[in-house]
Amino acid sequence: MTDLSQQTGPAIEVPRILDAEQVHFFIENGYLVVPDLINSDELKELKDDLIAVARGQYPCEGIDPASPDDTDEEILQRILCIHQPHFISPVIEKYIRHPKICGILGQITAAHVPYWDGSVKCMQSMYFVKPPQFQGQAWHQDEIYIPTRDRSLIGAWIAVDDATVENGCLYVIPGSHRKGYLYPQHEHDNPDEFDFAPESYGFDEDVEVPVEVKAGTLVFFNGYLLHRSRKNQGNITRRVLVNHYCNAWSLLPWSIEEGERVANADRRNIIPVSGVDPYAWKGYEKPPRSIHIRDCKAVKELAGN
Repeated sequence: MTDLSQQTGPAIEVPRILDAEQVHFFIENGYLVVPDLINSDELKELKDDLIAVARGQYPCEGIDPASPDDTDEEILQRILCIHQPHFISPVIEKYIRHPKICGILGQITAAHVPYWDGSVKCMQSMYFVKPPQFQGQAWHQDEIYIPTRDRSLIGAWIAVDDATVENGCLYVIPGSHRKGYLYPQHEHDNPDEFDFAPESYGFDEDVEVPVEVKAGTLVFFNGYLLHRSRKNQGNITRRVLVNHYCNAWSLLPWSIEEGERVANADRRNIIPVSGVDPYAWKGYEKPPRSIHIRDCKAVKELAGN
């Protein structure tokens, strides 16, 4: 009988970037800050590509070509987040596969899992633009939205601009990932500060830590880590590209289709980025030529002025 677990496809080699102390910090705290991972030329490439996506220069569903009369700044002032830009942009896909980022992911994504071999896959990209006066996101855990089999979901948060308390940087509760507990959620009562997404509750918020970083920094965080961001109260747009990954050996029951169970559901619209893909024999889903742009309360308020 054929051993399907051996049909993994070619291995993807990535550099080892972190030392043992950094890996241990991630395991204990659920997040890790790595400065200066993206250089100035790469940041410019990401900024330029954001304009290309937002202007509709990649033909797709979900966004129409912008009017030549609209400036780049005017277009960006209407966007909180672009979902799955790597579906249409080869530049964003390139940064999903960035060797240094994937090297770190190959060391920490499932470092809590015995016998993990460093294999990692990506399933999501999100480009947050967050102009001035745009809301943040209330407390949440990413694993609520993207479940994994082994608590290995991880976000790689690329600071395209400096992220400060004033312009709505990330806040985290260190160690909140350890128990593997998904906190309940309810509707928040602060629509001026946070967008429409529900808020996790039932924990001590006083131990939160602001993660202020310079452009080019990477913030990695586990899918069970409680985190949030507040409204951009500054006059500078806070652009962030956050890509989500998990252990390649974990199934990805992101949705359940007819005839499936939670135990065997496994979405294959993924990109292997480190090590092997143990489910390569299943093949891959072709990503749709579509994206989703999310605005917020600030857009409606500006439109009324």
